Amino acid sequence: MFRNARKEDQQRKASERYYSRQKAAEVEGLRERFRCEIFRPSIEAQPLEKRLIFLKPDDGLALERIMGKSDLVGISYLELGLLAARPVCRIQVVNPLGRPEGYGTGFLVGPNLLLTNNHVLYTAELARKSFAEFEFEQDINGRRKVSKSFDLRPDEIFVTDPEMDFTLVSVAPVSTEGTELADYGLLRLVEDTGKVQIGEYVSIIQHPEGGLKQCCLRENEVVDIFDNWLHYVTDTQPGASGSPVFNDQWLVVGLHHSGVPMRDDQGNILKIDGHLYREGIDDPSTIAWVANEGVRISRIFQALESRSENEPMVAEALRRLRSHGTGPVGPAIITAPEPIPSIATELGELPAEHYRLADGYDPDFLGSLHHLPLPRLADNLRSKVAKLKDGSEILTYLHFSVVMNADRRLAFYTAVNIDGKKLENIKRGRDKWYFDPRLDLKYQAGPKLYEGNPLDRGHLVRRLDPCWGPSAKEAGEDTFHFTNCAPQHGRLNQRDWLEVEDYILKTADNADAKISVFTGPVFREDDMIYRNEYLLPADFWKVVAFVNKNEKLSATAYLRTQKNYLESMEFFDDEFKTWQVPVAQVESLTGISFDLPADADPMARAAAGKGLRSQMSNIRRIHSAADIML
Repeated sequence: MFRNARKEDQQRKASERYYSRQKAAEVEGLRERFRCEIFRPSIEAQPLEKRLIFLKPDDGLALERIMGKSDLVGISYLELGLLAARPVCRIQVVNPLGRPEGYGTGFLVGPNLLLTNNHVLYTAELARKSFAEFEFEQDINGRRKVSKSFDLRPDEIFVTDPEMDFTLVSVAPVSTEGTELADYGLLRLVEDTGKVQIGEYVSIIQHPEGGLKQCCLRENEVVDIFDNWLHYVTDTQPGASGSPVFNDQWLVVGLHHSGVPMRDDQGNILKIDGHLYREGIDDPSTIAWVANEGVRISRIFQALESRSENEPMVAEALRRLRSHGTGPVGPAIITAPEPIPSIATELGELPAEHYRLADGYDPDFLGSLHHLPLPRLADNLRSKVAKLKDGSEILTYLHFSVVMNADRRLAFYTAVNIDGKKLENIKRGRDKWYFDPRLDLKYQAGPKLYEGNPLDRGHLVRRLDPCWGPSAKEAGEDTFHFTNCAPQHGRLNQRDWLEVEDYILKTADNADAKISVFTGPVFREDDMIYRNEYLLPADFWKVVAFVNKNEKLSATAYLRTQKNYLESMEFFDDEFKTWQVPVAQVESLTGISFDLPADADPMARAAAGKGLRSQMSNIRRIHSAADIML
């Protein structure tokens, strides 16, 4: 079992809240046993009339259940429960080094939007490596189903709140196995209060301790509702963090986040047998639990609303949450979610002074002994370079440069310097894209290319790559020029290059935590013609150069493809593919030369003594950063 300090902190806070309210109840003279002893403040008491709004007219026993006079439910309750279980998933938490850290539960609440706890996913960096696993459960014959894994997309949406212990994160629309995320539906969240009352019973669908999906059904009495929290008696075990808490109508009323362990008068945690629990010695499964705590859904909406004006990601999360309505009337489970509502590209304009400050790519960035100039284009490509209005050929931005292909209206290549020791994690604002005024518009593929289709404006220089030094924020803004993007199918663009740059920046073989990165599309004569105007590149390349611990220049090259996505604008390949290839192969495919020392490429060194054709056929499938040959 992985130790989670954040989870333990949430457990401590939940215990403090529970026992302080229990003590307050005793002061008021309410001496009944646990299930009746919690003080019910009048400001939180939910009028029965308000609760009735959420009941179905044909559920004749609903009122009797609320009043505690009946435990009967219609048989459709179980069918709805199966539907409610589909959007619930196991989250495998993987740290940035690729090592597993533990498990949690999460559930879909909007188009490509997942809700879980902050103590499960507390940073965007952690979310990038982690993934959501659906159908990790048994079928009716007791056999394991084939689960489906979906990557998380924190660069699209990552909204977290440590105090209220919730995180919202975007999810890839297609699993690594090719399953559509929309097939699992979503749980519609309701903003209104009154979805549950004290004394009612709730159900929880969960992955306890990261195990198979399970359900704790209507044995969970709500004993307190106050501030941001619900207290209820349930069987949830450690590992069920991030589970949805349902009322009898299968509406989500809370986000489970912590158990409350039983304590003695000195505050020591007790075991089921009544003895003191010894941390680090006793099995955590022996702890005696007296209650559990969940975060109220209505309060999550309030927290998001208070942040939405100043935080674009929060505003986008709210937009997705509200895409299927958040009022009291409507289905609890959306079985066929609508796709994410599209937003028109917002265009901006930067002052002329901004471009005068742009230093561009520095060929001596890796040191004067390792001068690395901009790549050279083959003679037959020179005439295709788009000239700037002043007659020059290189667009300079903060820490990176771009050379454009006039015919394609896309970059031949981009070149960026990245200083890993000075990188700043600049928060992403509301995206605004720019035409570059130094280059005629006819050489820049703008919004028209990306409208009404699954194509994304895929960054060539990643947004955070040039974000270092005194102008880090402005450098990030520079990456939103149309000159720095290429049409990539949304399902490809939302998958990064396995964090190639991040891995090489942090590897022990990189002496100075500095790299220079060259990226671009592979242009072919038979590229797909789109809208009778554009040729869409099927493949993209990347070359990463750095000085290794032996003070020698090292360079690795990579290719990835989107060919299968473009042919029908639909996904039908089994998985995304990234390859490490010899630099010579990128040079052959693109007509671009990098003027690297002969021994700089480890792929070439591995094939030393063989002919050029043999060297170029020496390719390596990359499943994770650990597969990279440096």
